[in-house]
Amino acid sequence: MTDLQPGNPFLNRELGQIAFNRRVLAQAEDRTIPLLERLKFLCIVSSNLDEFFEVRVAGLKEQIKIDTPVLGPDGILPRQVFRQVSEEAHALVARQYQLLNEEILPGLAQEGIRFLRRATWNDAQREWIREYYFRELMPVLTPIGLDISHPFPRVLNKSLNFAVELEGKDAFGRSSGTAIVQAPRVLPRVIQLPEEIGGGAYSFVFLSSILHAHVGELFSGMNVLGCYQFRATRNSELFVDEEEVKNLRIALQGELPQRHLGNAVRLEVADNCPRHMADFLLEQLDLAHDDFYQVEGPVNLVRIMQVPDRIERPDLKYPGFMPGLPQTLQKKKAMDIFHMIRNNDILLHHPYQSFQPVIHFLQQASTDPDVVAIKQTVYRTGADSQIMAALIAAASSGKEVTVVVELLARFDEEANINWARRLEEVGAHVVYGVVGHKTHAKMAMVVRREEGKLRRYVHVGTGNYHASTARLYTDFGLFTCNEEVCADVNEVFMQLTGLGKAGKLRHLWQSPFSFHAEMLNAIGREAQNAKSGKSARIIAKMNALLEPEVIKALYAASGAGVKIDLIVRGVCALRPGIAGLSERITVRSIVGRFLEHSRIFYFHNGGEHSIYLSSADWMDRNFFRRIEICFPILEARLKKRVLTEGLNVYLRDNQQAWEMDGEGNYRRRSVRGNRKLCAQEALLTELAAAKQS
Repeated sequence: MTDLQPGNPFLNRELGQIAFNRRVLAQAEDRTIPLLERLKFLCIVSSNLDEFFEVRVAGLKEQIKIDTPVLGPDGILPRQVFRQVSEEAHALVARQYQLLNEEILPGLAQEGIRFLRRATWNDAQREWIREYYFRELMPVLTPIGLDISHPFPRVLNKSLNFAVELEGKDAFGRSSGTAIVQAPRVLPRVIQLPEEIGGGAYSFVFLSSILHAHVGELFSGMNVLGCYQFRATRNSELFVDEEEVKNLRIALQGELPQRHLGNAVRLEVADNCPRHMADFLLEQLDLAHDDFYQVEGPVNLVRIMQVPDRIERPDLKYPGFMPGLPQTLQKKKAMDIFHMIRNNDILLHHPYQSFQPVIHFLQQASTDPDVVAIKQTVYRTGADSQIMAALIAAASSGKEVTVVVELLARFDEEANINWARRLEEVGAHVVYGVVGHKTHAKMAMVVRREEGKLRRYVHVGTGNYHASTARLYTDFGLFTCNEEVCADVNEVFMQLTGLGKAGKLRHLWQSPFSFHAEMLNAIGREAQNAKSGKSARIIAKMNALLEPEVIKALYAASGAGVKIDLIVRGVCALRPGIAGLSERITVRSIVGRFLEHSRIFYFHNGGEHSIYLSSADWMDRNFFRRIEICFPILEARLKKRVLTEGLNVYLRDNQQAWEMDGEGNYRRRSVRGNRKLCAQEALLTELAAAKQS
């Protein structure tokens, strides 16, 4: 294989993430999308950027601090990456707020949905807001005057704060001139006025506006010269030495509060903040000008995400839909899920098809007297979960319940700790996976006594056991009682809960053992077939493509004559369409109503048409630092479904598809007239109507 060590055949990860957020922002710019949905996309960009700064930018800054000489596959030094990221992020944020102020807020106002500025409040509104302030806000506010005995507070990660400039002396004769007011997280960031006060059904006021108007009430007898909202983003990686701790859950419980107090990586301030105050805040947070973002509006757009849910305007939202069911699950009202799985493997395509059968599978298992054991992995499941309630009920009734809870699922650690505690309290076996490897595989197994012997039933999927995200993310899930597949899943559970060498699996590819090697073999087999003059084809869909060896293998396959189509929602380090390197490779990204989350890998394989599903992207962490499974679709009718619904329709999409060039730039495909095809809308029409077998 050609040595690609110089690095230029690889694109940069951080810049790729910024490019992805530009594609998300394009959804907010799209005037064909309902207005409240455009507002949501605007908020999603802010949420994505928060995590990007908390993790990726924080990592860059740490590398810069220790002056690491290590180059990534792209060959760019961390300092150079940070400089480009800062430039791109500033431009992205500027466009985001321009869109908010010039299109979305005015558009909502025309629809009777208003965010009232202080200058527009009438007397009745001003009086209602004043009463609200004294009743709901002032009792929980704690102003901190800065002086020798009150240093600058360590403001929490992503919290809303106000820097207040004052003149005069307080009761003790102090006159520091500056105070900090932190808005507690329990306070709503957007307050809805009563219809008779707001002058319409949907009139809102930002918490920041209320505090601005009444901040003087916190400093009796002093004159407020200025009040400026600001927000600090901090490094949010958890630092737990898994080799040293005796109880990972207890260690994490002690570490989680520190997440809010990591080193600052970004400062956001409102547009009214003067330069001297901005410089003061930067100095206190130990940040430089490149870390400074001055915005024209609220410093935390993420908290506006909840507003559309409070507005009953279906005409300003995506049309509702009822998820469908495969015909095999429509035959009985009180369905026996185990009987149906025995008849045939069952494939579910979320959110077009319902997640309820997955919940029903575990609920039925929890009450079925013939079920003797349940095993499941939990990565993300939410704070209110019917599935977890079913597992608790099963354990409470005396069934053997084993749950592998991933405590290090980023930003879901607290919910998972709580579920682990509740499961342990009712006698479930709770394990936390393998030290140094996150358990990311999505699998559940039920063991049932039938006709004097034990039979295993398995659900494996590409997405989390999370009912809420199952209505927002595209994922596949498979029910099967295939003995060999079930034996493979059981083997993986045995590895996670016990000790011993990894056994050979018949159908599953598993990280960190066989997945990477099997993937390289599958790609290499297509290359060899192409060289031999046989048909060869690869189609793959995933969230991210970064692992260098896989990229090299794809380049080699392209050179051998294999046509390769990649559907990569987020970051892609591979350069497509480069002469002599990747001219037979295309890369596209689909960004639409639903978050594309399924991972699908298709290989022509000499006419066998091998199709695998997984929760793993083609990234170093998924191949080498996580417990992942990649499972095959064995039945021909289900292979056809995955190929049709999961891949081919996306390759034909000309409405939500973005095509990537060799420099990492994306161009939106757009065809008007009768040839328009939006993959997500087509799947909604087909599957939500429950036509698929």
